[in-house]
Amino acid sequence: MFLKKKKELVGIDIGSSSIKLVQLRETKGGYQLLNLGINPLPPEAIVDNAIMDSTTVVEAIRSLVVSQKLKTKNVATSISGHSVIIRKIQMPIMTEEELESSIQWEAEQYIPFEISEVNLDFQILGPDPKDPSQMNVILVAAKKDFVNDYVAIFRECGLNPLIMDVDCFAIENAFEASQISEGREIVALINLGASGMNVNILRDGVSVFTRDIQVGGNLFNEEIQKRLGLSSDDAEKAKLGLPVADVDPEVVREIVADAVDNLTQEVQRSLDFFSATSADEKVNRLYLTGGVAKAEAVKHSLEQRLGIPIEVFNPFDRISYSENDFDPEYIQAVGPLLSVATGLAMRRVGDK
Repeated sequence: MFLKKKKELVGIDIGSSSIKLVQLRETKGGYQLLNLGINPLPPEAIVDNAIMDSTTVVEAIRSLVVSQKLKTKNVATSISGHSVIIRKIQMPIMTEEELESSIQWEAEQYIPFEISEVNLDFQILGPDPKDPSQMNVILVAAKKDFVNDYVAIFRECGLNPLIMDVDCFAIENAFEASQISEGREIVALINLGASGMNVNILRDGVSVFTRDIQVGGNLFNEEIQKRLGLSSDDAEKAKLGLPVADVDPEVVREIVADAVDNLTQEVQRSLDFFSATSADEKVNRLYLTGGVAKAEAVKHSLEQRLGIPIEVFNPFDRISYSENDFDPEYIQAVGPLLSVATGLAMRRVGDK
């Protein structure tokens, strides 16, 4: 899926609640925003990261491409969830070519799928600080049928999917470009989406721990629906504080507080697991992004639980744009929702 000539790509993120599109132009020392768009998806179109209603997804992408008057057909996209396995492994020091020829055998020890059923990729992180004869490698495996479903969607839209990334690494890409991490920090990037979250912990700018969790912002509505016996529309109204017949707003607030607690508990578990498996190293700072990142209750709950600085990461904070073309308030509002798409739009064919 790689071409020799470097081509401009548009980043398209297929999320469970919407399709997000970002197009950037590389400038001296940064990026300029050319294009962005968001198109909502119905709840059952994507379930557990799997495409359940391809017709609806194709239509959503096509209408986004038309409304944004997109000229390029070259796309970078990404995947996450149960069908994607990320492992940090140690191997004897070798060249990329040598690793290329031995990675398949090596991967069999770490991947719980048949090797013939997956697409494999890797990135050499560098020598292991504790043992210079070994190097650290990130190994990524994605089930072929899962990847093929995504590729088929774009081809049906007349688009050319040239790069398939992983959600947490796309966000890391956008985060690195923003240059907001300082010194030898251990930083957690948490992407809180509608149906799941991606956890990526970076030490000195290098990913050392990743985890996908199938719990996200939909939990608020699901809990309200379940505990009050409401329709999905009424649950959404109740969550937003709008009046719903026979529903006590105080009860809704309690349900939302419980859901916030469940979400933040999942984040804490991931950070605790990282500390337990990394010689008690602790995360110094946490950046929230994704559609749920701007929920003050989530940020406040995490601050209470973790006792570390927590900030919302907006990938557009360091990206230039014309105020004639884009409303600054809108850019601020939607930025965290577009972190994956922004990181994808920074990719170039042939880079690692």
